[in-house]
Amino acid sequence: MDTRFDELLEFPTRQTFKIMGVAHDDLPDQVISRLQQLAPGDYSPKIKPSSKGNYHSLSLSVLVTSKEHMESIYTELSKLELVRVVL
Repeated sequence: MDTRFDELLEFPTRQTFKIMGVAHDDLPDQVISRLQQLAPGDYSPKIKPSSKGNYHSLSLSVLVTSKEHMESIYTELSKLELVRVVL
């Protein structure tokens, strides 16, 4: 992944990640579990269901320490089976 995060942000910084995935009880747990491996912290996601209820959107604030750290978070969260999009 070749982004310009290092040109746009000063690290360390708090970044809000929005994760959209299948509306399943395990989605928040899977996301938080993976985040704990990448950026340990105390996470309380805001969860918003889609209009039809098929998907959930999670918003989480994460302390990222570098461009590479941020890119790895995007990459690893995207690999989760229930996740469809990471913004």
